[in-house]
Amino acid sequence: MRRNTQKLTTENIPSLIKQLAIPASTGMFFNTMYNVVDTFYAGLISTQAIAALSLSFMIFFLIVGFGYGLSSAITALLGNAFGKKRYKLASIYAHKGIIFIPLVGIFLSAIGYFLAPSLFTLLGAEGEYLDTAITYINPILFGAVFFMFNFSLNSVLLAQGDTKTYRNTLIFGFFANLVLNPIFIYGFLFIPAMGIKGIAIATVLIQVLNMFYMLYKVLQTKLIHFEKPEYFVPNFRVYKEFLSQGLPASLNMLTMAFGSLILTYYVSHYGMHAVAGYGIGFRVEQIMLLPALGLSTAVLTLVSNNYGAKKYDRVIEVLKTAIKYGFVISTVGIITLTIFGKFIISQFDSNEIVVQYGLDYLLVEVWIFYAYIILFICVSTLQGIKKPKMILFIGLYRQIFAKLIIAFLIVKYFELDYIYLWFGILFMIYSAAIFAYFYTNKLLKENCNLTI
Repeated sequence: MRRNTQKLTTENIPSLIKQLAIPASTGMFFNTMYNVVDTFYAGLISTQAIAALSLSFMIFFLIVGFGYGLSSAITALLGNAFGKKRYKLASIYAHKGIIFIPLVGIFLSAIGYFLAPSLFTLLGAEGEYLDTAITYINPILFGAVFFMFNFSLNSVLLAQGDTKTYRNTLIFGFFANLVLNPIFIYGFLFIPAMGIKGIAIATVLIQVLNMFYMLYKVLQTKLIHFEKPEYFVPNFRVYKEFLSQGLPASLNMLTMAFGSLILTYYVSHYGMHAVAGYGIGFRVEQIMLLPALGLSTAVLTLVSNNYGAKKYDRVIEVLKTAIKYGFVISTVGIITLTIFGKFIISQFDSNEIVVQYGLDYLLVEVWIFYAYIILFICVSTLQGIKKPKMILFIGLYRQIFAKLIIAFLIVKYFELDYIYLWFGILFMIYSAAIFAYFYTNKLLKENCNLTI
């Protein structure tokens, strides 16, 4: 364990970024392709099933967002502890963390179960459309605790520079999903045909299998053990520290979920085909953003460890290198989706109206990639140096307040065409990225006498 963490503060930065970001990006690619498979099979059921999947994703993101935010907080706290060589403290954080996040997940799942029908109705679902969305989301909500447990386990591995284990689970999940989806959708032997509910059942089962594998890998690190059972006992002082570090990131993820709900609400004014096209376009866009997300994962691990070790020169090198790599990746993504975007979207739904809505979304959104790079890297940096508060305010601006104003003006007030909504979003995200860049630069200068 100690050898693995020490290399994060001593080895070549560009090499470390590649070692961490490539497995993370690969895993995220397969995770996105997992969602693409779900979308593909939902499309075989009906366009209504795709739209229901898009609605349900927004609800589920409300829960998973907390898991992601809290797990990034634990990664940051563990990374700082490793950097300071306080290994006992790191072990306590790890033990408390793998229990805390699933407990939060259970609480949020219960809330989601009761609120989901009302939220779906608010977003325009009714009749069979509403029933389809509820049929899908209920099994997901009941199985959300397994997603949360995997988040907590991955936070422990990630703090030690292990991005390969989670990658392996995501690769396995993709191939397992290819097999299990048709089995549960159409039935096989003693398994009855479940339709869209089968997609959800397959997802939960895969999470359970991955949980056992990840637990095995975490136990191998010796950071978590059963020699001192009291380490697992809830400790409100430690939990408070988790919340202090994790709530801004979690609430930022929550604002992303609400932001998606806001967009879905306004997109629904253009009809069900627009919702389906937006859902497909959004998922396709995420494929090209995966390397950027892998970079942000690497930045969080490296910044937290080196900041804890007070190697501030390495912190700045991480940022500069990650931004450079990110801009190259973004350029490749823009070119690829501009050329092949329509073809990719048409693989999920042959309806020409749906395809056009998805393409209109995609051809504008790709130009936001550069802004996303800045946002992702700045957010990971703020998390890594344990200064996460501004993350929430940036999220509130770009996901709630600015988005509400822009969407209302374009859709309701001026009643402009669908494509203009995305031009408004482009302007808003770039303004958030510019602020995040200069704020992060200012904070690093104050705390480390460094500038980006």
